[in-house]
Amino acid sequence: EAAELGKGSFKYAWVLDKLKAERERGITIDIALWKFETNEYNVTVIDAPGHRDFIKNMITGTSQADCAILIIAAGTGEFEAGISKDGQTREHALLAFTLGVKQLIVAINKMDTAKWSEARYKEIIKETSNFIKKVGYNPKEV
Repeated sequence: EAAELGKGSFKYAWVLDKLKAERERGITIDIALWKFETNEYNVTVIDAPGHRDFIKNMITGTSQADCAILIIAAGTGEFEAGISKDGQTREHALLAFTLGVKQLIVAINKMDTAKWSEARYKEIIKETSNFIKKVGYNPKEV
């Protein structure tokens, strides 16, 4: 369906982004829930917006979390903007910690835009470790 509407690159976000505005703009606006069970756990995935305009919705989702996945874009300029002093990546890590989320998973997205560069990967790991440590997380446990 995403590809049919010219939004093929958003195919994974499309699963949880149900609002018409989300699909048209290609950004998450409201939180979305997806539940599943394992033999040991009942898991609820809360997809929260990353866009600055919808930070209140991000806080609503994050405040309910036991663990957060901080998705970092590897694209040149995109990563740097996210971890800058006023960047969304930095702000989301700080909010997660402040809201009591003690477990953090960092996932690096869009490595294809960095041509799968190991040097870029290591740079992102180093810079991310530095700022999440300042926020309050132990990088060795992330």
